[in-house]
Amino acid sequence: MKAPIITMNILFRVGQTLMRSATQAVRPVAASRQKYSLPDLPYDYGALEPHISAETMRLHHSQYHAKYVENLNRLENLYVEALEKGDGVVPRAIEQDLIFNSGGHINHSIFWKNLSPNGGGEPKGALMDAIRRDFGSFENLKEKMSVASMSIRGAGWTWLGYNKWNRTLENVTCANQDLLHRATGLTPLLGIDVWEHAYCFQHKTNRSSYIKSIWNVVNWDDVSQRFNTAESSNTTCT
Repeated sequence: MKAPIITMNILFRVGQTLMRSATQAVRPVAASRQKYSLPDLPYDYGALEPHISAETMRLHHSQYHAKYVENLNRLENLYVEALEKGDGVVPRAIEQDLIFNSGGHINHSIFWKNLSPNGGGEPKGALMDAIRRDFGSFENLKEKMSVASMSIRGAGWTWLGYNKWNRTLENVTCANQDLLHRATGLTPLLGIDVWEHAYCFQHKTNRSSYIKSIWNVVNWDDVSQRFNTAESSNTTCT
């Protein structure tokens, strides 16, 4: 089976653009290869307490996100090595694992900046105007995203995304570590991680309690910046 090289190239081109903005942690290793790095958090592990515990942040960042980065670098090496063999054949498992782990890295890199110890409250300015236009009110947006987060079976993400075609905001969910842009074409603005590792150390199986807590630490300045960039450039990049 021939590897879908064009599809994979598009995935990584979009992914690297997102990661440069989200993490500023992509460093070149060779002309044909870039190595991915675990981004530092813009706050201490305990800075989001009591809403998100220090233990949760430490494990989520230093173990779970770090593993996605480790796997991404290993799998991309395997992918390049397979292509360099000259027959253009790449095992399907490598392709799927590469997509999964790149999604895990990109999604989390956005997620950390979507949170802040000075977060919570309500957005302001153009973002709030757009929320009221597309959802009726800020409370309606919170309700829709909270309900969507509870509706995910298993693991996934709930997103507030920007639709560049009709210039509106949309609330959608993605399974596992699927990338919002790859799945829907939307630009990610705000993500809620509803994998169990995001809340089980503090909230056990009570996903609802976690979702209520996370609204207290949403970094609306970051979300607004992403919205303003997406709207002004009308591109899929953040």
